[in-house]
Amino acid sequence: MTARAQGVGFRSERGPILIALMLSTGLVAIDSTIVATAVPSIVRDVGGFSSFPWLFSAYLLAQAVSVPIYGKLSDMTGRKPIILTGIGLFLLGSVLCGLAWSMPSLIAFRALQGLGAGAVLPVSVTIAGDIYTLQERAKVQGYLASVWAVSSVVGPSLGGIFSALGIWRGIFLVNVPLCLLAGWMLVRTLHEDVERAKHKVDFAGAVLLAGSLGLLILGALQGGQAWAWNSPISIGVFAVGAVLLAAFLLVERRAAEPILPSWVVSRRLLATTTLVSFGVGSVMIGLTSYVPTYLEGALSSSPLVAGLALAALTLGWPLSASQAGKFYLRIGFKSTALIGIAISVAGLLILSLTASSPNVALIAISCFVVGLGLGLLATPTLIAAQSSVPWHERGVVTSTNMFARSIGSALGVAVFGAVANSIYGGSSGGDTDPATVVAASGAVFLAALAAGLLTVAAVLAMPAVKPDDAGNADGQPVPSRAEGSAT
Repeated sequence: MTARAQGVGFRSERGPILIALMLSTGLVAIDSTIVATAVPSIVRDVGGFSSFPWLFSAYLLAQAVSVPIYGKLSDMTGRKPIILTGIGLFLLGSVLCGLAWSMPSLIAFRALQGLGAGAVLPVSVTIAGDIYTLQERAKVQGYLASVWAVSSVVGPSLGGIFSALGIWRGIFLVNVPLCLLAGWMLVRTLHEDVERAKHKVDFAGAVLLAGSLGLLILGALQGGQAWAWNSPISIGVFAVGAVLLAAFLLVERRAAEPILPSWVVSRRLLATTTLVSFGVGSVMIGLTSYVPTYLEGALSSSPLVAGLALAALTLGWPLSASQAGKFYLRIGFKSTALIGIAISVAGLLILSLTASSPNVALIAISCFVVGLGLGLLATPTLIAAQSSVPWHERGVVTSTNMFARSIGSALGVAVFGAVANSIYGGSSGGDTDPATVVAASGAVFLAALAAGLLTVAAVLAMPAVKPDDAGNADGQPVPSRAEGSAT
């Protein structure tokens, strides 16, 4: 897909598409923070306190397993029908969540939202890679990154307001006008000229992939929490997931158009950038899961103060991501990523070394530094991967990169949870003792630092591809079987 329009910004010819992509991204960005603040109100109204963690697990699980499937479908049929399908599912899920009558129904409708989010975010990023050249994407990243910065403030604020007013259902219904506006703008402004070819959809692969990954991620998310790691249900979930995964690999070897082609992991640049994304997900979940618990348990900080300290992470990321283009266009993708991971490791090191002396300001600064580094790490590696492939492979590449981040988060939850629980279990005070909270959180921060150091190895293994050598880095699209226009 190409765009002949010149200029980047809201007033350019592609401005309406950019606004639509920002609105679409905003749906997922706001949802990631707005629900958590309303949990007490939701539980008071519909009950089900013991089940409320599934509000997040069901959403993340549905989102993660659907991302690779949507990516492949977008390469086969075009981006527009897939992102509109995602927005439609997210809209339907939001309306049903607002009408939910019990915790089980709300959890089911959150899963439907997750299925929509699985298409919205990766396809939005893919469309940006389609219609903007590499040089232009350096500026576009600033616009897209600003969505996450704004959402990190707007999400918790809206959630708090709706909860205070006793209308928690509004946190879901607020998505309705945003979905309608984003969908309408995409219908009117995004036009694709996709080569019509007969495709053989890999239904068997899609079902096996969703089933296997769903069970494996479920086991990682719930192991050690909902059930013991060595319990029959835990062993059964992992065993069935492994069998389905093996069956998926066998089916993919014979599929005409596999959901996850083998070249995704056989090309060095794609393999290493996928590993980097895995590491980013692990580091992110380590901080977002344990920084609030650390501050609330060790210093008796209010949830608001703990949330604001963590918000420094989500503010640092978009600030550096918006400037990442200036770096990778001058010094290359790998060098920019190395600077980013070095900054993140420095922040994680500070966090680990000072964990024994809790301080809100120092934690916030450390999170901000880690966020700055991740913005310089995640953005150039994703764009390097996108730019190395033609249009009909870009959807798979983008979705695989984002899927790896989800897998990193899921496994990170399992590993960090095991580390923390081992310390809580050996203490008589448990998770109510400030000293134990400090020890457990400090161990998690060390584990996150280890994940960061492993990510350094993945960055070092990246080929030193210069922007001028990567795909459409010269301002022209790589050869593809489909070409589209934005009007």
